[in-house]
Amino acid sequence: MLSKIKRHPKLKWTLIIVLSGIALFFLFFGSIYFGMWGKIPSSSELSQLNQNKATQVLASNGELIGKFYVYDRQPIDFSEFPPHLIEALIATEDARFYEHDGIDNRSLLRVFFKSILLQDESAGGGSTITLQLAKNLYGRRDFGMFGIVINKMQEAIIAKRLEDIYSKNDILELYLNTVPFSDNTYGIESASLKFFNKNTSELNLEESAVLIGMLKASHYYNPRIFPERSRLRRDVVLMQMAKYDYLTQAEAEEAKMLPLLLDYKSYSHDEGIAPYFREQVRKDVTGILDTLKNKDGKKFNIYRDGLIVHTTLDFKMQQLAEEAMREHMAELQVQHEKSYGNYAPWIRNKEILNDALKKTESYQKLQKQGLNESEIRTRLEEKHPTEVFEYDGIKTKNISTIDSLVHYLKFVNSGLLAVEPQTGSVKAWVGGVDFRFFKYDHVSQSKRQVGSTFKPIVYTAALESGMDPCSYFSVREVTYEDGWTPSNSSSEGDDPHMNYNLKTALSKSMNTIAVKVLMETGIGNVIEQARRMGIESKLPAVPSIALGTASLSLSELTSAYTSYVNEGYTSKPFYITHIQDANGNTLAKFEPKISANKAFSDETRKIMINMMEATVNEGTASRLRYSYGLQNDIAGKTGTTQDNKDGWFVGITPNLVCLTWVGADDHRIGFKNTAIGQGANTALPIFAKLMQQLNADSEFSKITNARFEPLSPSLRDMMECPPQERDNFLERLFSGKDEKSSEPKKEKKKKGFFKRLFGKKDDN
Repeated sequence: MLSKIKRHPKLKWTLIIVLSGIALFFLFFGSIYFGMWGKIPSSSELSQLNQNKATQVLASNGELIGKFYVYDRQPIDFSEFPPHLIEALIATEDARFYEHDGIDNRSLLRVFFKSILLQDESAGGGSTITLQLAKNLYGRRDFGMFGIVINKMQEAIIAKRLEDIYSKNDILELYLNTVPFSDNTYGIESASLKFFNKNTSELNLEESAVLIGMLKASHYYNPRIFPERSRLRRDVVLMQMAKYDYLTQAEAEEAKMLPLLLDYKSYSHDEGIAPYFREQVRKDVTGILDTLKNKDGKKFNIYRDGLIVHTTLDFKMQQLAEEAMREHMAELQVQHEKSYGNYAPWIRNKEILNDALKKTESYQKLQKQGLNESEIRTRLEEKHPTEVFEYDGIKTKNISTIDSLVHYLKFVNSGLLAVEPQTGSVKAWVGGVDFRFFKYDHVSQSKRQVGSTFKPIVYTAALESGMDPCSYFSVREVTYEDGWTPSNSSSEGDDPHMNYNLKTALSKSMNTIAVKVLMETGIGNVIEQARRMGIESKLPAVPSIALGTASLSLSELTSAYTSYVNEGYTSKPFYITHIQDANGNTLAKFEPKISANKAFSDETRKIMINMMEATVNEGTASRLRYSYGLQNDIAGKTGTTQDNKDGWFVGITPNLVCLTWVGADDHRIGFKNTAIGQGANTALPIFAKLMQQLNADSEFSKITNARFEPLSPSLRDMMECPPQERDNFLERLFSGKDEKSSEPKKEKKKKGFFKRLFGKKDDN
């Protein structure tokens, strides 16, 4: 043999070249195998795969309301895959999956001869599911001209190791939990939830075929963006299933006739249900995780560790609250803009515009570059395509940064918080009209003057101090020591000789009487009462506090009002019940935060509920009855601040306390007039529309059918007095016009007063 080779030099060199090529191949392969081109995970490392997993935020019924993630991935067990999903995958991606050991040599030969030698594009690919899994797990790197060869060899080594470690079903589970879909979605469960709003186990045949069809090119076959293209690809998957006898030809043809129907749900942080609530949960959970460590002694990561955050949020009520707010605010915005016309403060008031301009990132960036004011404004007046918020949809307009500011300054915003008063459990949380364009959360971040919603606290303190509910106060204006003279906005203040009892004065929201009740009770006593009801913000010790000049958050004020329907105990808003790790182990558990002591007596509580029911039945919130047709047991209080800058409404039912606020983000912008800007017109309708929807759904009957406890005979007797009394002739004759202080009229009825005086208890 050797002599023959020596006699034929060409054969000799051919053999040398072949052997050298083989040697070089093995050297090259060895360099890859031993990590000279990058470390290849060992069998030990592959046996402990730990992929990044999205943290889920769940509503009280377990429904998914949002995720926090770098990659939207939610792993599930093989048992949750429907059979037709696995069959579609194997028929389309790797028909010999159960026959090979990670590398399908027969398929590789087919690809080599048909695709490379015969140029037949129908030969298919040689990549197996296990090879694709290796690529999904570790990605590919750029090695220049050798990149495809090196990456393929690395994937082959990893695939062989995976097959040695895992069963075939385990590999399918790993693959379907890691494979990328479009829209930054990874894994079949996340894709199923996003495109069809259902768990993988609930997918039907055609839905499974759509998702498996996306694996060839996830963006190209994205059913949201390219529905027709996706449908045709789905049909290819169905025919592949028929080809490999997973379906009959008739079954495949029948499925092909079905339309492509999506129920797309985005879980991006800016979109989807309850975005303001989710952002608050994210902040809270991040802080909680700083105090916890996993079994390796490391801190948990909210974006990677697949945690499960359980909350109190009612998914359906949240949807209804968002719809109610958006519907009303769209109508109110039209009223607001129309009332001002071309004389709107966001156009005419240059100070407002300039202040807003200087807060923008664009302005500050140009300022750091050394541009002067004129140069900055010139740059910011340059027009460019910009997406802007409108209630009828996002619009792209060719506008400047300054134009954009004017556009957003015109909007009034809103906040809503609904809680279960017995526990403080948050049922609905809407921090604004659109999270993408208005990030500021008016539930947790904003503090605004609360207007007349503070008056019930004043009246509560008065009753606690011993004032009889049938005490009468003159509506006459009074000037106080600081020269301040409060007045009434309603017609009830026109007759200075008229006197009203506490119930009527509160239900009609009479400013002059609220201040007189405050002064009679004592400012210090009122502030102490507010503290007992959970108010922690600074409260100015001035007469105007009776009219709500203190600035409070929605959550703080909502908490105070829970005491009226929680036996006098205050419940703080409570929304995270517990946090679990990816395996379902509880990491942290939380309980409602209810005050240890009562804020006031049971007698006071019942009287206040009765007085606030009058606000709804015949007072400033009566449009709940005559405009919205609500017949539920509802107590409440409206509120409007100076120059109509803030509108408030607190709606109280036995099992739900709901507070709404409306106003401009810039506190210098108010509504044009009280007819539009009063709380009864701005904030109350959001509550009203929500209650209408709750009434229409039997699921909320525990809230809508609940009734306040009726007053006992003794309390009814205590409050039985005419709503108003006019001064007699002598009182009118000698009454002064420039009073410096106020005294209450003597009580019309003495019975309740003497009961208080001698310590007799309500017999109910």
